[in-house]
Amino acid sequence: MSDETTAPAKRVLAKEDFPYDWEVTENIWVPMKDGTKLSARLWMPKTDKPVPAIMEYIPYRKRDGMRGRDEPMHGYFAGHGYAVVRVDMRGAGESDGLLRDEYLQQEQDDAVESIDWISRQPWCDGNVGMMGKSWGGFNSLQVAALRPPALRAIICVGFTDDRFNQDIHYKGGCLLNDNFWWGNIMLAYQSRAVDSDIKPDTWKEETLRRLNEMPLWPQLWMEHPTRDDYWKHGSVCEDYSAITVPVFAIDGWADAYTNTVLTLMEGLSVPRKAWIGPWAHVFAHDGYPGPAVNFLGEAVKWWDKWLRGIDNDTLDGPMARVWLEDSMPPETVHPVSRGRWVGVDSWPSADVSGRELGLTYGRLLGIANAADTTADEAGTADGDEKAPEIVQLCTLPNHGLTANEWMGAGVPGESPADQRMDDGMAMTFDSAVLDDDLEILGYPRFDVKLSSDKPVSMLFAQISDVAPDGAVTRVSYGVMNLTHLQGQDIIVELTPGEQVDAFVGLDVCAHRFPKGHRIRLSLANSFWPMFWPSPELATLSLDLATARLTLPVFSGKDCDGPDPDAQCAPLTPTTELSPGHVDRTITYDLVHDSWTSITDGVGGVFGEGVYRFDEIGTVVEHNLKRELTLSNKDPLSAKYTITQKMKNGRDGWLTDADIVVTQTSDRDFFYLKGFMTVKINGEDSFRRDWDEKIPRRGL
Repeated sequence: MSDETTAPAKRVLAKEDFPYDWEVTENIWVPMKDGTKLSARLWMPKTDKPVPAIMEYIPYRKRDGMRGRDEPMHGYFAGHGYAVVRVDMRGAGESDGLLRDEYLQQEQDDAVESIDWISRQPWCDGNVGMMGKSWGGFNSLQVAALRPPALRAIICVGFTDDRFNQDIHYKGGCLLNDNFWWGNIMLAYQSRAVDSDIKPDTWKEETLRRLNEMPLWPQLWMEHPTRDDYWKHGSVCEDYSAITVPVFAIDGWADAYTNTVLTLMEGLSVPRKAWIGPWAHVFAHDGYPGPAVNFLGEAVKWWDKWLRGIDNDTLDGPMARVWLEDSMPPETVHPVSRGRWVGVDSWPSADVSGRELGLTYGRLLGIANAADTTADEAGTADGDEKAPEIVQLCTLPNHGLTANEWMGAGVPGESPADQRMDDGMAMTFDSAVLDDDLEILGYPRFDVKLSSDKPVSMLFAQISDVAPDGAVTRVSYGVMNLTHLQGQDIIVELTPGEQVDAFVGLDVCAHRFPKGHRIRLSLANSFWPMFWPSPELATLSLDLATARLTLPVFSGKDCDGPDPDAQCAPLTPTTELSPGHVDRTITYDLVHDSWTSITDGVGGVFGEGVYRFDEIGTVVEHNLKRELTLSNKDPLSAKYTITQKMKNGRDGWLTDADIVVTQTSDRDFFYLKGFMTVKINGEDSFRRDWDEKIPRRGL
C-alpha cells in the first residue's frame, strides 16, 4: 500500500539546530549480485567517523515521488548522526529492472543485499536499521524475518503482518473496492519516466519497457480471493519467531492497519513497543487527526539504543501507549481527536475483560440502567439456551454510503459521517442509556447462528456511540464473507436454509462511551461503496437467541503520552503552482433508484496541488476521479470507474499519462476494461488497452 503523499510536510515544527550538519547525495548506486543497480538517495552527517545507517526501501521514486516527505524526515536523522539511504526498489524510480508485484521474493532478496552493501561502506560502522510506512512498514517486517546479519532494529508504521486479512485487498474475505483504487494508482505512479538527469542515455528505452511489461495491478490481487500461498508469502504472522530484532510499531485509529499493532505485540518475543494514536495513514510527527507527536525524536532514541548501544528510556513505560478516544460528534472533517493516553503492559491485557451482550428485538441486553430496567435488560448474556428468535436481514445494496474512506490519508472530509442514514437501512440494537462511562479497548466480536437463502453473502457488524440528541458516531466495524466461515483458505458456499455458526471480528478500537449515551449494534449484509456487493440480494435469517456481542471492557490506567513537540528538519524547497482539493459528493437517481459516490482529487490524489520541486526543476501533477454507482434494484449493476491524469517532469523530460479503467461484474466473472496513453515530450509514445475477465469465486 502507498505512502506516496508528495506535497511538503505540514503540521510540524521544522528545526534549524542539529548536533550534525549533513549533505545529501542525489543519487548513488547500490549493486546487486545479478548486475542490477538500485538507485538511492543518501543523507550523510558531516563527520570523519563511520556512523550507523538507516535504510528505507520503497517503490515511490526518491527524486520526485517522496522528496517532500523524505527531506524533513531523513534530514532529521542525519542531523542526529545517522546516514540514511532511501532506496528505490527494482523497477521503480531510476533503479534497473521491472516492478511486477508487491512483496515478491526478489524484492526481499534485494533488500537483504542492500543492507549488506550499506553495512560494508566506509561511512557505515556496520550497524543498520530499517524503517518505513505502508509498503516500507510491510517490508521492514518481511526483511527482518530473513535476518540480515547487519540489521539491528526496525520501525514499522501503518503496516500489516497478514497480507490477506489486513491489507487493502480483502477484509474478512470480502473484496475491498480500494483494491481497485490502489491498483489504478500504481498504474499512474509507474507511468512516470525514468529521470533523464540520472540515466541520460537509456531513460526513454527503460520507461517504455516498464510501460509495456507493467501488470494490471488490480487483476493480480483479484485472482487470489482466498488466503492461499500467494498471500502467506510476506505475512510474518506465519512465523513471528523469525523476527529476532527489536520492533517499534505505530499506527492510528484513522488508518486501516491498526488491527496489526497489538497482534504483533502479542506474537513477537523480541524487545518491542507500540503507539496507537488518533492518526491517519501518516507518520505521527505529521499526525492528522491531531494531536501530532514527536515521532522523529522518539525514533532517534530507538536508533540510539539499538544501533549505538546507548542506554536510554525508549523501552520505559508500558509496552503499548494507546490513545483512548472520547466520544465526539460525527464529523467528516476531523482535524483533532479528543481523548487521553492509556498504557497496555502486554497483549492480551489483564486490564481488558470481555463483556457479552445479548440481543432481542431492537435492544442490546446486558447494559443495565437503574432508571430504565426490565428483567431482561438488566440481565447478562449468560449462555443459557433460549427459544429461537428469528429475524430476517436483507439490506439495500447501498447501505454504507456514509462510511466514507476505508483508509484515512490525512485529508479533510474522509472520516465517517453521522451513521443515522446508514442505520436506517440496517438492523439496529440499542443498549439502555448508560448510568456510567464505559471504556473499551481491544477487538469486539459478534457471533450468531444464521441461515441464508442464497449461497453467497456477507455479514456486516458495527458498534456506534449514540448521543442523547440522536447523533451516531461509528466506533468500530467488521465484515465477514460467509463462504469463509470454515477458514479463509477455502470457499464453502452456503446451503440455502441450513443454519451455520457465523461471526464477525470487528476492528480494534479504544473508546469511551459517556454516561447518558447508548451503545448501538448495527447489522447488514451489504456495505457499499467500501466493498463489492454479493451477486444476489440475500436474506439472512438470524437467531437472536444465539446472538452475542462481546465488548473488550478496559479498566487500566492512564500513562504519559509521547512527546507532543513534533519536530522535523527543514522542508525541501517547493513552489506551489496550483492549489489542490478533494471533492466528495453522493447523488441519488430517483428514476433508477441508484446512488453515485464521487471523489475527485484535483491537483493530487490526496489534494496536494500542483507543485514544483525547485532543486530539480520538476513539476508534479496527479488528478484522480473515482465514480462508483450501484442500483438498489440489482447488485450486479455495480460499476466503478477511475479516471487519472499524471503529469511529471520538466523541459526536455516530460510524461503526460491518461488512464481510465472500469470494474464491473456478473454472477460468474469480474471485468476490468480500460486504457492508458502516455505522451513523452508531447509526442504520443504509448497506448495500452485492457479487457480482462476474472473468475468470481465466493464473492
